[in-house]
Amino acid sequence: MSKYFNNFYRNTENRMKNFFTYFLMFVLLYVIVDILSFGYIYSTYKTIEQYEIVVTNPEVTVEKAKATNVNGFIEGKIKNNATTTLSDQYLKFDFFSERGVRVGTKYLEVGTLGENAEKDYKVQFRFDNVKYFTVNLATQEEVDNAQEFEFEIDENIGVPLLFSSILLLMLL
Repeated sequence: MSKYFNNFYRNTENRMKNFFTYFLMFVLLYVIVDILSFGYIYSTYKTIEQYEIVVTNPEVTVEKAKATNVNGFIEGKIKNNATTTLSDQYLKFDFFSERGVRVGTKYLEVGTLGENAEKDYKVQFRFDNVKYFTVNLATQEEVDNAQEFEFEIDENIGVPLLFSSILLLMLL
């Protein structure tokens, strides 16, 4: 082999330098793909402009509500306007499609809120084609009859992420 090809393709005299170069290229490629994927996914979220808040106390405000075809999130604040402490209450988020069909429900525990206390919240959901939602106070009967997945507000991606990482390492 020629000396040029030996230096260009694989320099056998300095293997650690080659390893570090390939490792650095892999890390840079991973970072670039991760940033571009995040940008693409975030650009598919569209703002939910129609919603109805039926609750008077606690006062519920929506700061950001976005959805894709398959999932979405709602962020906002909960404020206690009463002169007493609130506890053991749940907010009920009903999600509807464009034709008015209820596609799902999520429950958010308000927790303990003192007088004039304020709390941030974030509700994540995985329902198809959500166009609008309503916010109500849930009754104790609704909370008792609700299924477990309706209380899970934050999507748990730890296990799928672990399996995909192991699969990626096995394929490399």
